[in-house]
Amino acid sequence: MTINGLGCIIRSIETDQTEKQMAYMNQVRKAKIAQALAPVLKKYGIKGSLSVRNHLAICLTLKSGPIDFIANSNRVCGNSHYQVSNGFRPNTSGYCDVNPYWFQDHYDGDAKAFLAEAIDALKAADYYDRSDAQIDYFDTAYYFDINIGKWNKPYVVTE
Repeated sequence: MTINGLGCIIRSIETDQTEKQMAYMNQVRKAKIAQALAPVLKKYGIKGSLSVRNHLAICLTLKSGPIDFIANSNRVCGNSHYQVSNGFRPNTSGYCDVNPYWFQDHYDGDAKAFLAEAIDALKAADYYDRSDAQIDYFDTAYYFDINIGKWNKPYVVTE
């Protein structure tokens, strides 16, 4: 273990030549991300909140706004032969989480544009990802999640 410049203990793993820092999220990084994310939320009129999950991920939860993300995804995926042939069922729960690797295929229009800008903002705190899933090696600065609504409080579409 080492201590970084902020006085925080960094858990790390040793390799043959270099020391790697494990995925880590703290309030300092969250503040950087919040600063980058605020103009994006304002531009699209979306209300959302940030939280830190298990000191390794930043979570953006979208609460309300004029973009109907769930209807957009239902329409885009419902018109995709690939999605339908793989058992797509429309979401009626008012809640979903966004797959940051496939959002381009699940959304279009303003929903897709917002998510692209939000994901860029979520990467504002010195983000890197040198992971290689083929060899089961994961090296990233931190993980990030985007939730549309919550399981107990659905996303609200405003006019």
